Amino acid sequence: MADDLLRLTVLGSATPYPAADNPCSGYLLEGGGARIWADAGTGTLGPLQQHVGLGELDAIWISHLHADHTADLLTAYYGLLYADVRRPSPLPLYGPPGIADRLAAFLTNGPGPSPVEAAFAVHELHDGHHARVGGLHLTSRAVSHGMPAFALRASAGGASLVYSGDTAPCPALTRLAEDCSLLLCEADSPAHPAGAEPVHHTPEEAGDTARAARAGQLVVTHVGRELAPAEAVARAAARYPGPVGYAAPGAVFTIG
Repeated sequence: MADDLLRLTVLGSATPYPAADNPCSGYLLEGGGARIWADAGTGTLGPLQQHVGLGELDAIWISHLHADHTADLLTAYYGLLYADVRRPSPLPLYGPPGIADRLAAFLTNGPGPSPVEAAFAVHELHDGHHARVGGLHLTSRAVSHGMPAFALRASAGGASLVYSGDTAPCPALTRLAEDCSLLLCEADSPAHPAGAEPVHHTPEEAGDTARAARAGQLVVTHVGRELAPAEAVARAAARYPGPVGYAAPGAVFTIG
């Protein structure tokens, strides 16, 4: 694939637990010669290996610490340290503050702490975090999910993809997504609960965010179980004039 193209492969997009035919949130981002596993939700490690093994990944990026975005880090840890995976150094892991301690607390079952750092080279995210992985430039911004959570902009050549992670609509996401080639935006909520602080987008709000950011394309993901994907697409399209797709498991989007 040319370095000025990006490719998004959907490993899973279900929430808050896997469907029979759809793992939780996880995506393979490829561009600039790099391959990044973005969110490691329950069940995504299996389909990831249809495209790239843990030994060939360049990095993992995690939006927030809810299990439907992180659970397969636990099995990846065992693969990296105790199976047939061979790497010259720990796999770079970009994630929210405290991610290493969270993993160690779950994995440790002996007198000493689990050697998380032997499997992962941990880099904690912060608002405005920048990283370069191969020819892929990553920018992370803090977003509104009631806990430390981040959205991602991945750019290579003239192409850019923005992934919302889990978040309510917020100015940080809109600014991050300005003029992006593709916005991968969650559409979890059919409506916001009365009296509660929003922590997700509705489909209409996903359309609003894409329109305000002048995104070239919108793909809705993390569609809640009370919504049919086709309904979520239609509701988002009512508020956004560009092309709208759905992050079906196995779908591939080439950008650029």
